[in-house]
Formats: sequence, structure tokens, C-alpha cells
Amino acid sequence: MGDKHISSQFDAELNSISTQVLEMGGLVESQLHQAVYALIHMSEETAEQVLEAEQRINQMEVNIDHAIISTIGRRQPTARDLRFLMAISRTTQNLERAGDEVARIARMVKSIIESGSPRSLPVSELRLAADLAAGMLRKTLDSFARLDTTMALAIIKQDDEIDVEYDGFLRKLITYMMEDPRTISPSLNLLFLAKSLERVGDHAKNIAEQTIFVVKGEDVRHSSVDEVASVVG
Repeated sequence: MGDKHISSQFDAELNSISTQVLEMGGLVESQLHQAVYALIHMSEETAEQVLEAEQRINQMEVNIDHAIISTIGRRQPTARDLRFLMAISRTTQNLERAGDEVARIARMVKSIIESGSPRSLPVSELRLAADLAAGMLRKTLDSFARLDTTMALAIIKQDDEIDVEYDGFLRKLITYMMEDPRTISPSLNLLFLAKSLERVGDHAKNIAEQTIFVVKGEDVRHSSVDEVASVVG
């Protein structure tokens, strides 16, 4: 009876930590949508709102790390439970870094606005990449919550789509700057902004890899898509 009680408490702790991770992920996703809105509508006010949430995301990472360390120290988990806690730690790190990229987007939007000619920039060209990044982040959190390796594999495959969008946008932006050298400075901000969107996709992919790690017990980081597919089965 005592062992069952301890097991129930442990499960409750794991569920609590998982909930915190999903809340953190939801906040990062929400901030990404706001950052994209700020970009498309050149809204400095919305960009400021994104930056205001940055510290909250950082604090959530600290709180989750503390909960993980405390749980490992008291429960000494083994096998899948330990993998799960390790995966949560890595997931939290990726969410925090994705949050950093979102904050960077907001700062660049402000810089573009302050340059004085934001309306002439091809910001709408980034809409697809932004939608892909936001969609990947949402789906990877869903796959982690469900421990769905099939969905995780699909997310890993989708990462290439953002890379293709980034490369295409880079070529368009170079042409744009050559045609009007006065736009070089704000265009560079837009280029770095596009790179941040690509990195959000990378972090979503990394989280998907952790889902596979929990379920399959295989670390698929730095593996090819075919290698990951063979692990998922």
C-alpha cells in the first residue's frame, strides 16, 4: 500500500512537470503568433508585448529545472521515467531558446519600424515560413504530450520545408537590396528575422526528437531522417 502511495505521488509530480512544460510551450507559441502579427502589421506595441513576456518564459524554465532536479533527487527514477525527465529538461531548453528567437524577432520588428521605411519591405514573403514555424511548434508540443512518435517523425521531416522557405527568401531579399541599396540596413534585419523563424523550426524538431527518445529509448539527435524513421518503425 505504501509503495502504491509513493508511486501515485511520483506520477502526480511527473504530470505536474509535464503540465508546466506544456504551459511554457503554449506561451512561446502565443508569443510567436504575436511577433508575426507585429511583423505583418508593423506594430511596435505588439512587439513590445512580446518582449515583456520574455522574462516570464525564462523564469518558467528555471522553475521546471528546479522541479526536475528535486524529483530526481527524491525519487531516483530509472528507465523510462528517467528518460522522460531528461527529455523534459531538453524540451524546456529548446522552448527557452525558441522564446529567445521570438524575442529577437520582436526586437528586429522594432528596428525595422525605427528605420522609417517598413512598408516597402517584402515582409509578406515571410508569412509562409512563420506559419510553418508556428505550426511545427504547436504540433511538436502535441506529439510530446501524447508521446506520439509518428507525429514526431512527421515534424522532423517538415523541418526541411522551413529551410527551403528561408533559402528562397534569402534569394529574393538579395535581389531586393540590389535594386534599392537604401533598403540594405532594414533588409538585413529582415534577413536575421527570417533566420530566427528557421531556428524556431529547428527547436521544434529537437523537441520531436525527445518524444522519440522517451518512447523508443533511442537518442536520434544528429541522425538522418531515414535513420529516425527506422527507429520509429
